[in-house]
Amino acid sequence: MAASVSLAPCVLVAPDKFKGSLTADEVARALERGLLEGAPHARVSRLALADGGEGSVAAACAGRFSAEKVTVTGPTGQPVTAPVAVRGRTVLIEAAAVCGLGALPGGVKAPLTAASRGIGQAVRYALAGGADTIVLALGGVATTDGGAGLLQSLGAVLARADGTPIGPGGRGLADLHTIDLAEARTALAGVDLVLAADVDNPLLGPTGTAAVYGPQKGATEDDVRELDTALGTFVRRLEAAGVEDAARLARIAGAGAAGGLGYAGMLLGGRVCSGADYFLTLLGADELLTGADFVVTGEGSLDEQTRSGKLPIALARRARRQGVAAHAVAGRCTLPPERTAAHFRSVQALTDLTDQDCANDSELSARLLAQCGLNLADRWIGGRTDEAARSV
Repeated sequence: MAASVSLAPCVLVAPDKFKGSLTADEVARALERGLLEGAPHARVSRLALADGGEGSVAAACAGRFSAEKVTVTGPTGQPVTAPVAVRGRTVLIEAAAVCGLGALPGGVKAPLTAASRGIGQAVRYALAGGADTIVLALGGVATTDGGAGLLQSLGAVLARADGTPIGPGGRGLADLHTIDLAEARTALAGVDLVLAADVDNPLLGPTGTAAVYGPQKGATEDDVRELDTALGTFVRRLEAAGVEDAARLARIAGAGAAGGLGYAGMLLGGRVCSGADYFLTLLGADELLTGADFVVTGEGSLDEQTRSGKLPIALARRARRQGVAAHAVAGRCTLPPERTAAHFRSVQALTDLTDQDCANDSELSARLLAQCGLNLADRWIGGRTDEAARSV
């Protein structure tokens, strides 16, 4: 009987979403199918994860949270109905669901004028429900407004020289003359505001939010310069208004998350944390790693951004601390083996298994992920089981 227990390896399957094709839970289920096909005796646990970007509410609700709906203003002014995740007096708001690229009408990008007002409205919804902890999952937005829209919808005054409110988006910040954050700060007094960021960029400069992420949101080179200049105006006007740490906060890692929502959150007393690490703790990854023989993680693209601390690396680090080997599966991998070997025992990419475009084909992606799971079972469970059998 003891020998049969030793032949039942424990595997934790804990991926992020594959953007454009599968949710994190769908990725985990596909990998599980393949693992169990190759090793029916294995014990597999699934954990859908997120790092603060798109899919954060879904990951939370696949775990310990429940979903509620809130209707707010979308990035270009149209109403958007978005889910938020609730557990007791903690509310998680996913920026991508409120003002993400997927919320743009017809998919038409508005890099200069997309605004974050809906985030502030969602925060007001959470406050009205008695929340004492509000988590902003910062990633995947269509905006580069420094969180100006968020601040305005919480009561902050951001006005032109003539006293009228500035226009929407990063472009509106160019006209900024007067700032008063008092009402917005009062609204969040006593609330633990957690800024779960999926990137560590500062607000300004060549590694800032406009330069690095503006092009993904449709910004031309001229637009990027305009946005970065406008965000610089924002910081200077805050200093002139007596916000003494405005420049320091702009330099903090994560200030540039979600088009500068990280910066606005810090102005309101929020604390920036790694979205990956926050969600790993929130969803109980450490407990599930205990006793696991290995963990399978991954995301749509393993690339240079992954190495800056995104979810697969964050999970691999935790696994290493517990002596658990990590394996990665990705839609594509642009990193050479010498850059992944320190974190992952093996890496598989769907693009190595097909010449077809699987990034936008959920059915194909699921089949290929199941094949990856089968490959893992054949190599890392089958071989291990045979060795264990010989030792009994």
